[in-house]
Amino acid sequence: MASQLREQVNMHMRLRGFSPRTIESYTHAYVELARHYMRPLDYLACCDIQSFLDFLISVRKLEWSTINVYFSAYRLLYEKILGWDKKRFSIPRRGRSGKRPGILSQDEVKELIRALINVKHRALLAMIYGSGLRVSEAVALRCVHIERSRMMLRVEQGKGHKDRYTILSPVALDLLESHWHKNKFSDYIFYGNDRTKPMSVGTAQAVYYQALEKSGVRKVGGIHVLRHCFATHLMENDVDIYHIKRWMGHRALSTTARYMHVTREHIKKTRSPLDDL
Repeated sequence: MASQLREQVNMHMRLRGFSPRTIESYTHAYVELARHYMRPLDYLACCDIQSFLDFLISVRKLEWSTINVYFSAYRLLYEKILGWDKKRFSIPRRGRSGKRPGILSQDEVKELIRALINVKHRALLAMIYGSGLRVSEAVALRCVHIERSRMMLRVEQGKGHKDRYTILSPVALDLLESHWHKNKFSDYIFYGNDRTKPMSVGTAQAVYYQALEKSGVRKVGGIHVLRHCFATHLMENDVDIYHIKRWMGHRALSTTARYMHVTREHIKKTRSPLDDL
């Protein structure tokens, strides 16, 4: 990508308030496309872009969510930045993935957290599961976000740049206190090598995989599984779906309702029509 076009794209993303992680992902998508054809991106035709996307799906077999990043990045560049009309640029809209999130049992989550010796790492997994956090939200937590008197956790600038409140688990709070007594953090709760900066998302993922290996718990996905478990286990305990929606930070109730398809209790309470004959 030419330096002038690159700066134009970066400025557009900054003005729209894209997160650093999104900017990094979109930039990677542009670099991949340029390397594939060894030509400037504004010299490509729509058929070239569609062919590359098909290559990612058919040959590289990337995950659904990863492919969607490429689609979104190219729409931004060609529709918003370069201003190509539909005759010149058009790629199909992607629907939602039909894949349901993998879920661990409560006993498996317990074993996962207990497997770690490092109290900071145990507290990290406990907070993600106990409050239904995205990993990017967990690593961004600061001391000021803990509202002990209300047993609430304030999540600032979550997905969509929205703030919200979610529940704070007493068990997670105990782990946070143990973490503080041992490490005396003063700002970021889950700091990186530099205590003035948060732990990276990649490091948090590595902590989760280390816990999987040590505990022997089956692998059903990455660290985001703990957030899925939060919603699913609450539903199994008959917690109102509207409360779960608010704590999760979902925009639509339909997003939260997807977890009804994986709850054990929901399936147990549903009668087969054969039983009514």
